[in-house]
Amino acid sequence: MNTIPPRPVDAVIASLREFLGERVSTTQAVREQHSRGEDQTPPTLPDAVAFVETTEEVSRALALCHQHGVPLVAFGAGTSLEGHVNPVRRGISLDLSRMTNILEVNAEDMDCLIEPGVTRQQLNDHLRDQGMFFPVDPGSHCTIGGMCATRASGTNAVRYGTIRENVLGLEVVLADGRVIHTGGRARKAANGYDLTRLLIGSEGTLGVITRVRLRLHGIPEAMSSAVCQFPDLAAAVNTVIVTMQSGIPVARIELLDADQVAACVKYSKLENLQPSPTLFLEFHGTPAAVKEQAEAVEAIAADHGGEGFAWATDAESRNKLWKARHDAYWAAINLIPGYRGITTDVCVPISHLAEAIVGSKQEALASGLTTCIVGHVGDGNFHQVILFDPNDAAGLEKAWELDRKIVARGLALGGTCSGEHGIGLGKREFLEVEHGAEALAVMRGIKQQFDPKGILNPGKMFRN
Repeated sequence: MNTIPPRPVDAVIASLREFLGERVSTTQAVREQHSRGEDQTPPTLPDAVAFVETTEEVSRALALCHQHGVPLVAFGAGTSLEGHVNPVRRGISLDLSRMTNILEVNAEDMDCLIEPGVTRQQLNDHLRDQGMFFPVDPGSHCTIGGMCATRASGTNAVRYGTIRENVLGLEVVLADGRVIHTGGRARKAANGYDLTRLLIGSEGTLGVITRVRLRLHGIPEAMSSAVCQFPDLAAAVNTVIVTMQSGIPVARIELLDADQVAACVKYSKLENLQPSPTLFLEFHGTPAAVKEQAEAVEAIAADHGGEGFAWATDAESRNKLWKARHDAYWAAINLIPGYRGITTDVCVPISHLAEAIVGSKQEALASGLTTCIVGHVGDGNFHQVILFDPNDAAGLEKAWELDRKIVARGLALGGTCSGEHGIGLGKREFLEVEHGAEALAVMRGIKQQFDPKGILNPGKMFRN
């Protein structure tokens, strides 16, 4: 009688259960939860989900997958927007969300050591009484390990930098289960290849991050938020450009176009705003410095037709404003009931920002599609949420075509296809266009060196 030989993944699942027990799940519901992120790619169910809690468990899981040639995809909070956590070749989804320990806080040196499942909110709650905070703020409730994997950024990047500038070192488990440590606590070093920066943004294709050492910052003595509205997009963007060129040290400067403001008014109940292009700003420093910064930006905004410049220092008003900004994506996709959204992530040199944003909005209007623009415009990065009917195949293809046009415009202006979301599945077609065939071949060589069997998050960044 013919018998079906066991699949390699079945052997891996059985071995995982030997040391993880019930923390290995093959139930439909759990697999569905790990089949995709917040992107628009078709979901793929992993064969199993393994919930790990220690570096040793991660190491043993990777060694098993390496031995049997079984794909493995690291999973944090599932908030990525480019298909990073979609297990396109099935295998094991390795859930690190239970690794939430804050292992060290060194107040004198302003650094800390955490596990990858810690969120920014959790870390800042822990640090608040010590007068420090971690500034990288993508907006979603994501894990810091995931932020490292995708080279995340956010609203504070214009002053404090991206995750890349705020990571001092990593503990990483390689494809075959070996554990390496990169970087350290020193603020600078010239001691060999910078593996930390190589692994930041590698999207789980080179290793699995199990510990992160972060640079911390002191909580500013004073903070003030401000809102200003403009007659058109160009006026708002030109205000940003002049502000940055003037050297005013704004902590946050965020742009919302008229459609996005309308969405936020509806979703976040921002009743005091009209549906017109708007800047959200924040200033950090001493009370005198914050006042001076706000007044300087107010003057620049007035020169560009800005109206209703209002700023507040109380925490309640600031928190309401930034919660609305962080909820902008959800506001956008709820603007038209039943619709979903494709999110672009173009970043251009600041001098070309007006051309990029205004041109992209004109492309959208010509296409007949509704889009909402929101951006970290202080560093030239903006997102255009393209709304589409998920039941209309032609409408979806039309949305993807607009996405390609927006990216092409950004690349033509000396920009990049992704300022902070990463490549994943969604931006693979643009990687060679942006970097060239030779650079892509070098990247593939690095992938081969780190992961010779191709088990780590296969199908991401590269098409094969």
